[in-house]
Amino acid sequence: MAFRGAVPFLLSLSLWLAAEATAQDAALRPKDVREMGKGGADAIPKLAALLTNPDFEIRLEAVKQITEIDTQYSLDPLIQATRDSDAEIQIRATDGLVNFYLPGYLKTGLASSVRRVGTSIKGHFTDTNDQVIDPYITPRPDVIAALGALARSGAKIEARANAARAVGILRGKAAIPDLVQAMHSKDTAVIYESLVAVQKIRDPEAASSIAFLLRDIDPKVQVAAIETTGLLLNKSALPDLADVLSHTRDNKVRHAALTAIAMLPVESSREIYARYIGDKDEKMRAAAAEGYARLKNPADLPMLEKAYQNEGKTSPRLSMAFAQAMLGKTEISEFSPLQFLVDTLNSAAYHGEAFPFLVELARDPALRKSLYTPLLQGTRDEKIYLARVMARSGDKGDVPQLEKLSHDADPEVAQEGLRALKNLQART
Repeated sequence: MAFRGAVPFLLSLSLWLAAEATAQDAALRPKDVREMGKGGADAIPKLAALLTNPDFEIRLEAVKQITEIDTQYSLDPLIQATRDSDAEIQIRATDGLVNFYLPGYLKTGLASSVRRVGTSIKGHFTDTNDQVIDPYITPRPDVIAALGALARSGAKIEARANAARAVGILRGKAAIPDLVQAMHSKDTAVIYESLVAVQKIRDPEAASSIAFLLRDIDPKVQVAAIETTGLLLNKSALPDLADVLSHTRDNKVRHAALTAIAMLPVESSREIYARYIGDKDEKMRAAAAEGYARLKNPADLPMLEKAYQNEGKTSPRLSMAFAQAMLGKTEISEFSPLQFLVDTLNSAAYHGEAFPFLVELARDPALRKSLYTPLLQGTRDEKIYLARVMARSGDKGDVPQLEKLSHDADPEVAQEGLRALKNLQART
């Protein structure tokens, strides 16, 4: 009889405990969650439990605290938070996931500028979109899957675009199908961020999936699609690129089209390069020179040498220097084209143009060896950027040079040398 009488008592007790827990949750305030977050990693289970709280403010504060704690134990609850119904929570969870693999991202990501205006989300992306993790860093597959799903079907446009950007930063190749689906959105931000993400991932198999955007009515999207087509080396798109070049009235689209054509070298494009090597637009001259570079015909060298000598603008001169080096002028001397490219690594305004040319040139093992001297004896900027060149284009034979650089007297150079060494070893 005592046992049978205990059943209703236990039932009453469980109902009372549930009601008490509900009352405690109802009394919980954001400042209580902030206080909870001071417990660090030990507080994550309690904070994770709050991600299902019916109060938006509580869930939001829980996500903020989990991202601030930023340990490996933050990843699972942040993945859970990407599936929240609120866009701001999705955005903050996304930035938290990126921050784990790219420390400091929380200060510059979309979440840092998010503001609520009624039910709307307002925020702005940083102007630069070149962040990407090092090749030796490998994100968890479930992180990429969560971000891909969010890019495809987030609560609001801002959350989808932010997730697409995150996929690119984390080199999330497995999420390319999600990015391709996101590109069929009607929103420019989502399409653009998805295209840039595909550029960063650099999977050539994705190239055919973006062809439909080469004539997009939005110039920003069209330019990004053209650039992506060139970077993914999609030669099947050459007729479309030539058609765009011939008919567009937008200078940015013209520049992008010719630059992409120059990245896809075929002899039949020679006539296009000849048409623009003397163009009044310096960017068109530069792109044409890059096209000649990749044709690799030594017969073009005298013409390029003359164009280089007569050129007064830095950007096309860099492209013409690149072309000469591609055609065999690989010596390092005071006024040589290759030396000009190396010297330009010291320029805040133009190092971003010289660097990718050197990356491409350094795929030649013999030319790469000629860069060893400035790598180990050059200025700080030359050492840093050439270390990155070796990381991207080098092979196992370049390991000893980077090992030497990792012991440079300048701590910043030494750190870059070690980072390049890790990236080279991960790639090879």
